[in-house]
Parts: sequence; C-alpha cells; structure tokens
Amino acid sequence: MSNPLALRARAEAEAARLPPLLARAEQLAGTVLLGEHGRRRAGLGDDFWQYRPVQPGDAANTIDWRRSGRGDQQFVREREWQIAQSVMLWVDRSASMRFSSDRNLPEKGDRARLLALALAVMLIRGGERVGLTGAALPPRRGNAQLERLATIFMDDEASDYGEPEARGMIPHARAAFVSDFMGDVAPVKAALTKAADRGVRGLLIQVLDPSEEAFPFHGRTVFESIGGTVSHETLKAGDLRDRYLNRLAERKDELAHLCRVTGWQYDCHHTGDSAQAALLWAWRAMDQGRLR
Repeated sequence: MSNPLALRARAEAEAARLPPLLARAEQLAGTVLLGEHGRRRAGLGDDFWQYRPVQPGDAANTIDWRRSGRGDQQFVREREWQIAQSVMLWVDRSASMRFSSDRNLPEKGDRARLLALALAVMLIRGGERVGLTGAALPPRRGNAQLERLATIFMDDEASDYGEPEARGMIPHARAAFVSDFMGDVAPVKAALTKAADRGVRGLLIQVLDPSEEAFPFHGRTVFESIGGTVSHETLKAGDLRDRYLNRLAERKDELAHLCRVTGWQYDCHHTGDSAQAALLWAWRAMDQGRLR
C-alpha cells in the first residue's frame, strides 16, 4: 500500500507545477459548464442522445422497438456524435496586449489568455482536440495539452502588435483568434481568407480596455505604444476623441464584416466586463458553428 504522506507530497508537488493561469481557467470553465458535455448532435457514438420519429430511409435495425411499443408511432434511438473536432487557437501575446488603464483591471493579454485557455478546457472536456495555429503545438487531447497551452501562453512577444498565424490550419477544423486587433488589419484578412479557403470556421474575439472605448483624455497627453516604437504628443487630446472613436468604430465594423464574409463570428469584449459572459458567448458560438 502506498504511504499516504508520500502520496500527498507527490500530489502537492504536481499541483505546484500547475500554472496559476490554468487553475484560473479551470475555475472559469467550471462556472460556465459543469462536468463533461457532449457535442449534442446525432451521429456515431455510444451515448444515447434522443428518440426521434422514424423517417423515410431509416433502416429497420435502427428502430427502438421497446420505445415504439409504447404507442402507435415508431421511433429511432439516436446516439450522440463522438467524432473529435480539431480546434486551433491563436492568442495575441504582443506588447499592445500588456495594456491596462487601471490597476484594478486585468491586462488585455491576461484576459485573452484566460478566455482562450478556459475555452480549451471546455473543449477538451467535451472530447475535442485543441492546438495552436502554426507549428508550435498540434491539436491533442488531455490535461497535458492544457499545461502545454498555459506554458506557451505565458510567453510574451516583443512586437508592438500581433499578427494571426495562419499556418498549420487543419482543413475543416474550428478556430478561435483572440486579440485587440489594433494593428494592421491586412494580416487578419489574410489569415481569415486562408482559413475560409480550407473550410475552417471560427471566432474572432476582440479584447479592449474600457479606456480604449471611452478615450478619456484631455489637454496635454503623450500617447505611446507599449513597446515604445510609436509616440505622439498633443496639447489638445480632446480634439482627437471624435476621430479616434470613428476609426475604432470603423475597425470593429471591418472585423465584423470580415467575419461575415468568411463564415466566422465576431465579438468585442471589454476587460471591465465579466469573463464568464465572454466565455459563454464563445462556447455557444463554437457549438453553433459545429452544427453548420
């Protein structure tokens, strides 16, 4: 029999290795979805899903005679779809994502990583394979894959703005891109176009700080990119507000339109809002996309 003290020490050592980000993602995922949930559509599998009336073309051996014997109508016993789907993630880890306007708010990058990893937790619990675009991490199942994702997500990149990685997109897979999308929009268009050409459908989640929506600046202000490569000083910041807000609205409209024409879905999330609400939207949108 194993020594209880030794077993506890090993368990605590393993727990200490678990990245804090993953622990938070597990907790967030648990608030949205408790236990394992299937893909909820008919197909090949072992788990019962639902009964439905017999339709023309149904084979006789698919009829559930016990259920049909309760009345005058015949029913087919459908099983739940259990073919794993590959889901590819891209999370912006550039310098612009390290912005927060208030110490009580998370950085955009922290919220983006949390949402992506919590979504990965839910997908893997549901039997899906999750990986990263590019060649860094092919889609796999299991807790070990979640730990790999968490480790990679914690590494920051030096560039001012992130560009979606379009390589490694598996044909007919699903995908989720999470970023502030404040840089050049051309790489985003290229990535989604390439994805659409391969039959990949997915989610575009734009993460913004509340101040980026409100532009609460007046008087002399120095605007600098987090990476320090861009700087602009003005004596009348308030005069820039309308132009900035118009450009932001144009960017959001452009992203939403790009998603519509490529079969993706778009959502804008603010770090001051509930992470749970954003995750619930992503989970439902991912599940709806799977049914197309």
